[in-house]
Amino acid sequence: MNRSLRYRSARETDAFAIANMSRELVETGLGWSWRPARVLRNLQRKDTLGVVAATDCSLAGFAIMQFAEDEAFLKLLAVDVRWRRRGVGHALVDWLEQTALIAGTPMVYLETRAGNTPAICFYQRLGYAVFDRIHGYYRAREDALRLGKDLWSVPLREKTGSDTNQ
Repeated sequence: MNRSLRYRSARETDAFAIANMSRELVETGLGWSWRPARVLRNLQRKDTLGVVAATDCSLAGFAIMQFAEDEAFLKLLAVDVRWRRRGVGHALVDWLEQTALIAGTPMVYLETRAGNTPAICFYQRLGYAVFDRIHGYYRAREDALRLGKDLWSVPLREKTGSDTNQ
């Protein structure tokens, strides 16, 4: 984990930066659906948690997860290209997974573009498994892969964060 970053809950004032990062890093070629108003609505929901990795002047990454009774859905995750491969994405996902465990929510799901090999590999390294393919999911242009992880099936050593190689 990079020490020059602060990890914290997302604030309403982060909505514009999160939306811009989503447009540039997640929604490339699809149009912009996660505009600031939509991000803000999600951050204001009681069943949704946003977390950010922040420097003094910008966001290095963010994640937004929605929680239900026994499952959670990772809606968005992005890490600025300058901060990739430094454990930022892992730390953001870990924060949300730990929150899910505390809430008694064992299953986490997400979707990613079928052609986004780096994202697929990242999630698989974190223990997520592909279980479905949705044809034309992204604006009828691109397939999505659905991935999931049962947090209760992960060995205790991994759950407690004793692995310092984030």
